[in-house]
Amino acid sequence: DEAKSLGRDQLLPAAQQSLGPDHNLTLQLNHNMALFHRLDPTSTRDDLLESETIMQDVAQRRRRVFGPAHPDTRNAAHTLSNLGARLLPARGFVSSVSLKKK
Repeated sequence: DEAKSLGRDQLLPAAQQSLGPDHNLTLQLNHNMALFHRLDPTSTRDDLLESETIMQDVAQRRRRVFGPAHPDTRNAAHTLSNLGARLLPARGFVSSVSLKKK
């Protein structure tokens, strides 16, 4: 929680102000904020939705700034895909694994 607060409240605003929203470091800080939520087993649905919104922005900016083939762009797309998969149950979708168990 302390790392999330430091990143969200101090590092990210400083990077956005001094480097701009499209700078690689600013994008990486945003990516890391989204990862904190995705990897935290105590994350709520709202946390994951916030992470998805952040990652949509990061993926779009990376694609525009670095191009679709850049490794950071691909990594952002992968993280966004994983977030979407983790949110499927919260959106009312049931995985095929769950269906097989029934």
